Amino acid sequence: MHDYVTWLRDSSPYINSHRERTFVVMLPGDGLEHPNFGNIVHDLVLLHSLGVRLVLVFGSRPQIEARLAARGIEPRVHRGLRVTDSAALECVIDAVGHMRIALEARLSMDMAASPMQGARLRVASGNFVTARPIGVVEGVDYQHTGEVRRVDRKGIGRLLDERTIVLLSPLGYSPTGEIFNLACEDVATRAAIDLQADKLVLYGAERGLLDEAGNLVRELRPPQIPAHVERLGSDYQAELLDAAAQACRGGVRRSHLVSYADDGALLNELFTRDGGGTLVAQEQFEQLREATIEDVGGLIDLITPLEEQGILVRRSREVLEREVEQFSIVERDGLIIACAALYPIPDSDWGELACLAVNPEYRHGGRGDELLERIEARARQLGLKTLFVLTTRTAHWFRERGFQPSGVERLPAARASLYNFQRQSKVFEKAL
Repeated sequence: MHDYVTWLRDSSPYINSHRERTFVVMLPGDGLEHPNFGNIVHDLVLLHSLGVRLVLVFGSRPQIEARLAARGIEPRVHRGLRVTDSAALECVIDAVGHMRIALEARLSMDMAASPMQGARLRVASGNFVTARPIGVVEGVDYQHTGEVRRVDRKGIGRLLDERTIVLLSPLGYSPTGEIFNLACEDVATRAAIDLQADKLVLYGAERGLLDEAGNLVRELRPPQIPAHVERLGSDYQAELLDAAAQACRGGVRRSHLVSYADDGALLNELFTRDGGGTLVAQEQFEQLREATIEDVGGLIDLITPLEEQGILVRRSREVLEREVEQFSIVERDGLIIACAALYPIPDSDWGELACLAVNPEYRHGGRGDELLERIEARARQLGLKTLFVLTTRTAHWFRERGFQPSGVERLPAARASLYNFQRQSKVFEKAL
């Protein structure tokens, strides 16, 4: 019960912030065939019930391959794109039509087990995507393979305003009535950009982007993506990364890579502070900066438990408001997870490092070291020569970072006179 209550409390800010936001979610054909597909549908319905304006883009590559094989048609691919002749187009239309109907049926069926039981969920699809032919590339005619020309922003917007889930297939239409086979990643990216979506969610087989050691990369900025795309080569994750970068460059604030194989991956990514996939965003998800008066409430939430344990000296809200400019903080998606303060000592070239605190859930991530470097840099800018700290519990941490044992008698008179002998704090100093 405690875990449930904690999760609900932690997720409630996201429930509020996601309401009335537009999310474009792309699910490839492999995800539609995965055993976890039913859970994904349930999560999408849950998002809709929480007020998210939802556009779902689906792919159908494995379904097309199966139909080509059944008809004895050899698939043709050039530079990673399918060459769609008339025979292949029939297979594409068959596969896409089948998947669209299956998706609509599954979304309707999941209503009974969703938070919207008893309500009517509407799903709409249609000719929302205008396409054009890719044409001839390196002497290869792609025929009915196309690319997105535009997305009907107003038409989709009206449906979203009416609380309808909009379903976009990997098919596009030309003004002359031609049908084109499109990449679902292209459809999803252009839809997110043209709709000015708040998020683009891209499902893949992996949890997100994995580095060379197989570890999850939790956050990226668009300029960091080309190096990963080059490393991944023809891996599908490279396509997803490229789509995420395009969306961000087009104005989409955040793109997310999650796994269609992991139950609850979408909810974990959207409703927890650390997520479970890879976030691609223009702005920093976590940033180190100086505190402002608006941060006082967050600072109180962070340091109060440590004050109650006797680890930190108590500071009232009035004191924090008066001294907030002395603080540097680490902010993670709106939550202050670490802080430290620098107090220059009058009539001396000494400064005190105080109130260094890190949220227990985010320790062992190097944030204390980042704050220490920030405080030392600020001290040097002020012309200070020595940094000192008083501590009762973390002497070893400061020793490992170059602080040497000292004593009250070494402190400047203005600070030594305020020393609390009842706390018996140990004094350490470091030359800058």
